[in-house]
Formats: sequence, structure tokens, C-alpha cells
Amino acid sequence: MSHAVARLRATRLARSTRPFVARGSRAPRCPQCRLQAGYCLCAWRPKVVAESAMCLLMYDAEPMKPSNTGWLIADVVADTAAFGWARTEVDPALLALLEDPQWQPYVVFPGEYVAAGRVVNQVAPMPAGKRPLFVLLDATWSEARKMFRKSPYLERFPVLSLLPEQVSRYRLRRSTRDDHLCTAEVAALCLELAGDRDAAAALGHYLDAFTEHYLGAKHALPLDEDSPSHRALRDFL
Repeated sequence: MSHAVARLRATRLARSTRPFVARGSRAPRCPQCRLQAGYCLCAWRPKVVAESAMCLLMYDAEPMKPSNTGWLIADVVADTAAFGWARTEVDPALLALLEDPQWQPYVVFPGEYVAAGRVVNQVAPMPAGKRPLFVLLDATWSEARKMFRKSPYLERFPVLSLLPEQVSRYRLRRSTRDDHLCTAEVAALCLELAGDRDAAAALGHYLDAFTEHYLGAKHALPLDEDSPSHRALRDFL
């Protein structure tokens, strides 16, 4: 498998001046799903079709973290692009993607930090030949705010402000605010708003299964492959 996040991870590792050491990295890991041996998730990767596309702007070491959920988005949504973010440099391929007339970019960010005229809460019906492209800032909350402020090439696009009613289910890395969702949860909500309901459901169940496998490996717990998330994923295999 070689999707956009995997390729970005390989590029980031190649230019690193020192090895990236994640917690638990001494244990052998599957090169495809990044989980420890015995907790591999590859057999549970859902197969769905999505009309929407994702563009992940990833802060520094995000692609290398085993707990990063942008990887799950790229597993599920075929049209996922991933770029490393830097304040002083912009990948020309990112600018070309944003200029491509087949896409309608939406920058996904909380509306309370944005001028009201840019904020939307729904995905507009797409004209013929155009598809939604959701730009997600894959970072911690403080990093994402910095990325949003210092990326002027995003300023001309509408900002999709999500209004989720649920508290984040992500249990691997927590925000200090309960209303902040992990990147995969944000992507699933975007897919739902765009009418890609199968892809949204598959990604949500895939995130739940990933969390179970990850925490199972971390705490040496037995896997329950008959859990609700695994049962739900069988509909998408």
C-alpha cells in the first residue's frame, strides 16, 4: 500500500537528521497500518467509494506518529492528498491542487476564529464537474491555529465550521477541549455533510477499531474482533 500519508511519512523520514522514536516503537510494527504485531488492522480496512476528496496539511512530525488518524482517512478515501506544512514554504503541488477546477475547496476550521463572511455550516450542492475538497489541518489545536493564521493561500476559500453534537470518541491523544475532534472524526463529519454517508460510516467504525487495536497493543489486552466496531466494518469489507 502507498497512499499520500504513507508517502509523506517516507519523505519526512528520509530528510530527518535523527531517528523519530515514538512511544512503544521498539516493538515490531506492521509497515502498512503501523500497529504492533498481533494487533494488525489491515484485514479490517474498509472498501468504499467517496465523491469527496481530502487534503491533509500535516504539521511537522504528524505523519510519523503511530496514533495519527490522518493515515486512516487516506486508507478509506481514495482521493486523499497529504502535504507537510511549513510557514515559509508552500509545496507547488498543494497550490496546483487548490487551483484545479474540478475541486471546490473547503477549509475546515471552527467558525469562532474566522470572519463571519467566510463561514459556512453546510456543503453546497456541487455543479456538474465539481467535487468537494476538504482541507484539514492535521495537528494539535495550538499548531492548527498557527497553521490557519499563517497560510495566506487558504484565505480565499470558504471555511466549513462543523457543529458536532457528540463528544470526541478518540482516546489516544486528547484535546484540552472536549468539543475538539480528532482529524478522522472531522473527516467523517465532512463526508456526511457532502452526502458520502457510506464512507463517513466506514471511517467512523474504522477509527473505533483502530483505537481498540492501538490500546489493546499498548496495554497487552486481547482483541475482541466481535466488538461493535468490527461487526460494523464487516459490511464494508
